[in-house]
Amino acid sequence: MFSLVRSRVRTAALALSAVAALALSTTAMTGAAAAPEPAPPAAKQGPTSVAYVEVNDNSMLNVGKYTLAKGGGNVFDVAVIFAANINYDTGKKAAYLHFNENVQRVLDNAVTQIRPLQQKGIKVVLSVLGNHQGAGFANFPSQQAASAFAKQLSDTVTKYGLDGIDFDDEYAEYGNNGTGQPNASSFVHLVTALRANMPDKIISLYNIGPAASRLSYGGVDVSSKFDYAWNPYYGTWQVPGIALPKSKLSPAAVEIGRTSQSTAANLARRTVSEGYGVYLTYNLNGADRSADVSAFTRELYGSDAVYTP
Repeated sequence: MFSLVRSRVRTAALALSAVAALALSTTAMTGAAAAPEPAPPAAKQGPTSVAYVEVNDNSMLNVGKYTLAKGGGNVFDVAVIFAANINYDTGKKAAYLHFNENVQRVLDNAVTQIRPLQQKGIKVVLSVLGNHQGAGFANFPSQQAASAFAKQLSDTVTKYGLDGIDFDDEYAEYGNNGTGQPNASSFVHLVTALRANMPDKIISLYNIGPAASRLSYGGVDVSSKFDYAWNPYYGTWQVPGIALPKSKLSPAAVEIGRTSQSTAANLARRTVSEGYGVYLTYNLNGADRSADVSAFTRELYGSDAVYTP
């Protein structure tokens, strides 16, 4: 993977994993009931801030530890669980949704790992990523196969009380295990089915990979079915090539702790001055990152960030 894109730990995504139980039966631990109605967050004006969390190493609860010094609003509006995988069953010749042990732990403990964020008004979304097995969002062989995977995704959102799905078309390694190369129809069928299954949930696009450039097929363009799309290259400015309004796009992308504070501030300033509505961050960890976070919150919201352990 290009070092510019991300420096993610992948070991757990390849092994040490249990296939996700996607049945809709509930248990006390899963917190499978619908997410509780959150208390209205303190008022905040400005772009939507997004935080990806590498749950192989860090807690989702870190996202809720940052508020604005002025007004007390949440710094982050969307927390992304990184990441589930799209895997390939060579016997059935079908893609399936897979959770490594760390993602599964977060989901199984939704009551303590997800609900506290939602109760603060923070949306919690599950990112889905390729896993080197040939299965990807862009090579479903039929509309039926795409729809079947969409159902696995929406069932997971329902089961664990999540707020949506994020697509990240990296590491699929199309062609492995005899799988097909990217085709024009696959991602269109997948997104269409998923939006039909969950009309009121978030669907976001990490704007990379073959799927991101295959958004139209047979007269159907799925661009408008996404709630957000963002630049995948941390420390840079790149407007996602998708037909969404500026309010739903993040041309800015920063890796907290690795992108310099001056760059983060400049990207935030440009986000506001050019009228974009989303600001993407990656790799929020458990340390006090208030200095790094304040570098962009001052530009986005006119306030420093406060860290509360």
